[in-house]
Amino acid sequence: MSTPRHLGILGAGPIGRVIGRFWIEAGHRVTFGVRTPEKLREFVDELGPRAAVTSLEQAAAGADIVLNALNHGAVDSVLTAVAPQLAGKIVIDASNPMGVSEEGRIISTLALTEGTHVARLLPESTVVRAFTHVMDESLAYRGSAQPGFWAVAVAGDDPDANDIVHSLVRATGFVPVHIGTLAESGPLDPGGVLFPHMFTPADLAAQVAAAKGPVG
Repeated sequence: MSTPRHLGILGAGPIGRVIGRFWIEAGHRVTFGVRTPEKLREFVDELGPRAAVTSLEQAAAGADIVLNALNHGAVDSVLTAVAPQLAGKIVIDASNPMGVSEEGRIISTLALTEGTHVARLLPESTVVRAFTHVMDESLAYRGSAQPGFWAVAVAGDDPDANDIVHSLVRATGFVPVHIGTLAESGPLDPGGVLFPHMFTPADLAAQVAAAKGPVG
């Protein structure tokens, strides 16, 4: 098990709930930050004494590491508001700027990678991108049904922060595969070669390498 930590999760949609449950089962403390804490009280009570729910600001301030599991429409406003509370902390970004093209294809609504965008919103934090390319129902089932078999891609600029996030990915039952920096994290975003699919670690690495094309 990774070192027990106090983890914050901003947002309580399917991804945030799934990852929070995994982390609590792995021995971590988890505080969910939401706009209306009372609406999540029953869910948190079911998770036991290592779970709590509070405001977005309090969750960001109290946790050692924070997961951004917000709906992407709320990302800019919420992260800008809580940026002071996130200063000096690792922020795991799991939000997806998903849109659909006129042809019906899934695309990113951003002109740059989501990880780069969030890093610009949080210049005093260390952003690592993870938990983004797997659908929530698969994330909920596969990590517990087949622990250590399926991969989750990770991208970030800071090696020490990446290692910590890798340990938190393992705590969910998945195998972390580092694919590069935030600028290179496009495969995790909507429209990227990994989204929204599951891979073994070897297949994931092969998909990313193929997308980069031949070297030289």
